[in-house]
Amino acid sequence: MKHVGWITGTAAAVLVAVGALTYAVAEDGGSSDTPAADSADAGFARDMAVHHQQAVEMSYIVRDRTDDKEVRLLAYDIAQTQANQRGMMLGWLDLWALPKVSSQAPMAWMGMGDMPSAGEGSLMPGMATNSEMKKLEGLSGKQAEIFYLQLMTDHHKGGIHMAEGCVDKCTVDVEKRLAQGMVDAQQSEIDLMADLLKKRGAKPRS
Repeated sequence: MKHVGWITGTAAAVLVAVGALTYAVAEDGGSSDTPAADSADAGFARDMAVHHQQAVEMSYIVRDRTDDKEVRLLAYDIAQTQANQRGMMLGWLDLWALPKVSSQAPMAWMGMGDMPSAGEGSLMPGMATNSEMKKLEGLSGKQAEIFYLQLMTDHHKGGIHMAEGCVDKCTVDVEKRLAQGMVDAQQSEIDLMADLLKKRGAKPRS
């Protein structure tokens, strides 16, 4: 029950966003231009939806483990933004009548389907492992803040790599614009997180 406030607001925003972006996609291409199931457009939407979901989960975790206003605000912004974007991407897959899961390996749409996985839930670049997620849940205060900022910095770097792939390979203009927006916003947040880590006597892991 502790996440109800965030979830309710996010759900409402997703409904609005999906409606708006559904219209935009329809205007952008039309049924004759629907991406194929193995296209970069579909692959990016599926993979980034999974990638975003973990960022939302990490942000919920740290929100409950620190009273620091700066970190809580960042976590709130990331959770809201990525939950909304995830809703958009899943909405596009529905609009295109394409499956939300694929038998292809993650990142296959980028030609990286044979990429070795870090395992333990880390399916794509930057994703935290199950052990790292469990560790975050066990921390509090400054330790939780630092580990969250380090994990999210890695997560954003992986997300930027994927989004740049969509900018290069996707064909639906509105999706390419969203991907470029992700690159710009997440790089800005990486810079902010570097400053927040420095204030805490820490630095990014890589």
